[in-house]
Amino acid sequence: MIYYKTDEEIELIRISSLLVGKTLAEVAKHIKPGVTTLELDKIAETFIRDHKAIPGFKGYGGFPGTLCVSVNDVVVHGIPGKQILQDGDLVSVDCGVILNGFYGDSAYSFAVGNVSEEVLLLMKRTKESLYLGINAAQVGKRVGDIGYEIQTYVESFGYSVVRDLVGHGLGKHLHEKPEIPNYGRRGVGSILQNGLVICIEPMINLGRKQVNQDKDGWTIRTIDGKPSAHYEHAIAIREGKTEILSSFDEIEKVLESIN
Repeated sequence: MIYYKTDEEIELIRISSLLVGKTLAEVAKHIKPGVTTLELDKIAETFIRDHKAIPGFKGYGGFPGTLCVSVNDVVVHGIPGKQILQDGDLVSVDCGVILNGFYGDSAYSFAVGNVSEEVLLLMKRTKESLYLGINAAQVGKRVGDIGYEIQTYVESFGYSVVRDLVGHGLGKHLHEKPEIPNYGRRGVGSILQNGLVICIEPMINLGRKQVNQDKDGWTIRTIDGKPSAHYEHAIAIREGKTEILSSFDEIEKVLESIN
């Protein structure tokens, strides 16, 4: 069942999602060679709790971390631990919070130190595909229209779209209906209606689309060991416009100040 949100509920999801952006910005200050993924996780958990919110991922389905920190060939669901970030790494950080009974959810990919031009382009184009998907998410359109825009754009560069993982509805639960694939055909799937809140999150691989899951039951890797990029926004479908509820602004201010 798809649950449509009231204006008041959308505002609460916006507040939660903006806190996720601020958390990712705080994490961004510390992303550099020599830092462990667990150190980033602790920074995020402290920041979220200091803002009177609850880490949305910690304990979710048994997940041990506040963040999913996914390095290079890890697509998503990387468990924070002893792994040390190296110069040249691509690291995607996915974060969720619960505030006022509603989830916020967003993800951003970061370059660690000096990253190859090939990987920087993968990151840039993955983020561009996110906004193409958002632009297609309008009242009266269908879920397939979102995936079509993302897929056709990234495949034009020879990249591939992960099929095993998808975007989702968002609200009082982290994963609600409908599922939002990053591939698809125009005019296919659930109709997008006013009050729907969804997360669009392209996961785009430099190489093949196939993935494997590690024995830890969480970590998803590309089958060919090539890097994967991941960006995610929470959006609300409204009459006449689509609103992005999460924000990359704080993150990108930090990145500009560092660079």
